[in-house]
Amino acid sequence: MSTRILPAVGDADAARSITTLLSQLPDAEPAGPLGDSTALLDTLARLAAESLDELPEVVLVHERIGPVPALELIREVALRFPAVGVVLVTADASPGLYSAAMDSGARGLVGLPLSYEELAQRVQAAAGWSVGVRRHLGAGAEVFTGPGGTVVTVSGAKGGVGATVTAVQLALAAQASGHTVALVDMDLQSGDIASFLDVQFRRSIVDLAAISDISPRVLSDAVFSHTSGLALLLAPGEGERGEEVSDRSARQIVSALRSRYEVVVIDGGSQMNGANAAAIEMADIALLVTTPDVVAVRGAKRIVRMWDRLQIRKAEETTTLVNRYNRNTEIQPPLIQKITGTRIAGTAIPANFKELQGAVDAGRMHELDARSVVKQALWALAGELGLVKVPAGAEGSGKYKNDRGSIGRSRRRGDSAGRGKTD
Repeated sequence: MSTRILPAVGDADAARSITTLLSQLPDAEPAGPLGDSTALLDTLARLAAESLDELPEVVLVHERIGPVPALELIREVALRFPAVGVVLVTADASPGLYSAAMDSGARGLVGLPLSYEELAQRVQAAAGWSVGVRRHLGAGAEVFTGPGGTVVTVSGAKGGVGATVTAVQLALAAQASGHTVALVDMDLQSGDIASFLDVQFRRSIVDLAAISDISPRVLSDAVFSHTSGLALLLAPGEGERGEEVSDRSARQIVSALRSRYEVVVIDGGSQMNGANAAAIEMADIALLVTTPDVVAVRGAKRIVRMWDRLQIRKAEETTTLVNRYNRNTEIQPPLIQKITGTRIAGTAIPANFKELQGAVDAGRMHELDARSVVKQALWALAGELGLVKVPAGAEGSGKYKNDRGSIGRSRRRGDSAGRGKTD
């Protein structure tokens, strides 16, 4: 049986060398090298969505891959695609790195410069392990092998534009439709999700920051089960402790949440740091919230350009949500799209803070009246983003499970919501 090999190599010279040696291996089917971590994860996710059998047996990860560091990428692949054997290619063959690679989930390590014998041996061992795992899966074992839950980040163009309200309502909409949902407060210095949902909980995301291997039990100890059904991972009560959450720990936390929940909604606030930058980079959907005024739109443009410079997110991969929309405002969504270069959500959120004020002041955002046009618009946005699933027989009823709010689509662009267009 032939062995399918997918190399992920960021260095052009190394890619040529690896491709040449792989082509000489017996019974090998090497694919063309992928140049970055995003391309690798996207390719594996697409193949896994088709079938477990479509995944390559072996993935080679070069030490210079980016933007996600090699060991973090190996951990992500091992967690999301455990039937794939991952081999690290590195010039550092020290015991320390070998141990770190094994802890991350690698099945082997190949030193640089490459030798045919060592490469063949490591590929063969990883392929044999992969075949054994797939045989086990074929016997009916329920092991997580898919691309994982959907991760959505919600960021504000500036403070006060409504990012937290948006994140909370998106999570509630997804949960009400039947998904398992985690809501994460990664506005580490000034997170408000606990206040919006009337929660007092001593554990926070900081408790996971120093843990190298987040098991389901460790994760459940740090997560608060809210009465709404949401699983909450909160920001620390002491804002200065937010610095303890590094980009590395953020990637690990997001990966652990993705493997356990069908939808993960992350409130990233309006201030950039390594942790929420890592989350935005990993997200399936990056939502940027702005209001239709000059200051906020300038802030949105500034953030989009910064994400692009830091190679966190391209403008065309970002969706901008217009909050507090009014038909009479001078700045309309098409102009915001032109200024930021992003996609504009088909749903716009109407300006009606009076509907929200009571729920916000009481910390009962989860009990917001279903007749609220703001809530209906935000839940329509959840439908547009693909975060809700319609119960059997409910397609025409316009109802979510356990709630009277409308599902997926709204009535009017400016008053009740947006166009309900699905991307």
